[in-house]
Amino acid sequence: MRTFLHPADLGDLQGALQEAQHIKANRFAYDTIGRNKTALLIFFNNSLRTRLSTQKAAMNLGMNVIVLDVNQGAWKLETERGVIMDGDKSEHLLEAVPVMGSYCDVIGVRTFARFENRDDDYSERILQQFIQHSGRPVFSMESATVHPLQAFADLITIEEHKRTAKPKVVLTWAPHPKALPQAVPNSFAEWMVAAGYDLTIAHPEGYELCEDFSRGARITYDQDEALQGADFVYAKNWAAYRAPHYGQVLSKDLSWTVSQEKMALTNDAAFMHCLPVRRNMIVTDDVIESPRSLVIPEAANREISATVVLKRMVEALS
Repeated sequence: MRTFLHPADLGDLQGALQEAQHIKANRFAYDTIGRNKTALLIFFNNSLRTRLSTQKAAMNLGMNVIVLDVNQGAWKLETERGVIMDGDKSEHLLEAVPVMGSYCDVIGVRTFARFENRDDDYSERILQQFIQHSGRPVFSMESATVHPLQAFADLITIEEHKRTAKPKVVLTWAPHPKALPQAVPNSFAEWMVAAGYDLTIAHPEGYELCEDFSRGARITYDQDEALQGADFVYAKNWAAYRAPHYGQVLSKDLSWTVSQEKMALTNDAAFMHCLPVRRNMIVTDDVIESPRSLVIPEAANREISATVVLKRMVEALS
């Protein structure tokens, strides 16, 4: 496996889930597979769960780990070609990327949407430069459009807690004070459809996701209707995708906050969120603290999803 961005990169999802189950039962079963191999984890943006879980996953496999915070531990990087570099950026990504590749065997990259130009964001320019110029396998630790390690962990979590073979899963938009990328909802929708779940996406008008990711899901603007009979409720905010409002906050309607009253409409659904979460905007205290909240097991499964991905990438090196 040379890249990891989408569920198709794993091949058979059931096989990947079985591998995840095996690894979770014995996290150090493959602790020599990464001997003398180095994972370079590059962060253009802040991280807690992704940084810790991916570093732990690499260590589970016996790998060396280098973590680089580009904003604090490196020269400021120019990402555009044709720019006269007479400002505050001292190094171009096109030189930095192959240099980084020379020090490692596998590269993980975390970089967010800039919300300056939709075409630039959705072309995944920064991530693609690593794929094209590093000479190493590359996996996304969240990029402008996708967060596959999170979505894989979400899938593992649902498989562990589902009560029916094909649960009803609801992805609901919820209010937030800032504009957030579509990466998490994009990947969640893509992975849930790939898994064959009954997926409904609820959001106010104007918050439609890119159809490349939401195709196969049922879309509604009525949150209460969507929640009827749900087995899992995944709350997440995202900014508008469609032009001319790309990257904008169109609503902060608190009636979309996931509350006990909202959860009462469901089939005793489990609550999910990728974290960090704005309490009493995205979800109320009583819901996220309830016995049906899976946010902590979900976060713990980030270690498992990353271990499966890194294991497969290291195996492909030999």
